[in-house]
Amino acid sequence: MTDEYSDTSPAWIEHSALTAPALLGAAAGLLLGDMMHRGARRGLGIGLGILGVSALLPFVVGGVTDLVTGPRSKVGVRRRIQRIRDAGIVAPEYNEVEETLREQGLI
Repeated sequence: MTDEYSDTSPAWIEHSALTAPALLGAAAGLLLGDMMHRGARRGLGIGLGILGVSALLPFVVGGVTDLVTGPRSKVGVRRRIQRIRDAGIVAPEYNEVEETLREQGLI
């Protein structure tokens, strides 16, 4: 039986995948830095910086969300306990005929 939530990829693969765009951007900046006009360089640098920050934003939001509502936080523990408690509660089966008879006062 396999665990569907287990991650089999090593951690270094994820870290190298996250740092690869930064390294490529730095290399391109070093190669093309002297070829561009100063004003164009500044605008392109600011634009790429904003693009890089916006690309990292989902990781930051996901990390903060996991800290606040993750399984090891207070909210996560409360949610897990509530799910365990609610698992034992079963809603009664709805029977239309029985409900009609109750409304008529026969039951």
